[in-house]
Amino acid sequence: MKHLLILLIMTSSFALAAQPNGVAKTVKKTFSRETTVAINIKADPAIIWALLTNASDFPRWNSTIVSIGGNIRLGEKIMLKSTLDEKRTFKIKVKEMDIEKRMVWGDGQGNRVFTIINKRGSDGYCTVDMTEKMGGLMFPMYAGMIPPFDESFEHFARDLKNEAEIIQKGQK
Repeated sequence: MKHLLILLIMTSSFALAAQPNGVAKTVKKTFSRETTVAINIKADPAIIWALLTNASDFPRWNSTIVSIGGNIRLGEKIMLKSTLDEKRTFKIKVKEMDIEKRMVWGDGQGNRVFTIINKRGSDGYCTVDMTEKMGGLMFPMYAGMIPPFDESFEHFARDLKNEAEIIQKGQK
């Protein structure tokens, strides 16, 4: 029984991991929803990090963002408007930052985690993963009003890859 439980835990953990192919995956549960996308980017982590943390430049390269106000710094609040709901401004707090590795921002409904895995020593790529999990006891009451994130996450991944690789090529 113990081995079966361990196998189930391992299997469910692997099921949530996204392949770095830029295709989003959503897992829906009664009290939560989690969407993730991962993509390989041939660029230095510093370039990717600079793109992810420069709020004023976000709308230029990221087709999923209408605007971001504020500074993307630990403890700061940003005001974000997304193409998913241009009428709504999301007030998001930057909760965690591990420079060039991981950033978490979110509100009372959920968190978005950006992870950069530096693989440049092996194949010249970094893998960038973006995962958003939202939920809570009241989630079932409003879950149907939240649009799917998959397409938006895929656009974000492609946009980030394109911009980071253009910058990387320009530095050579």
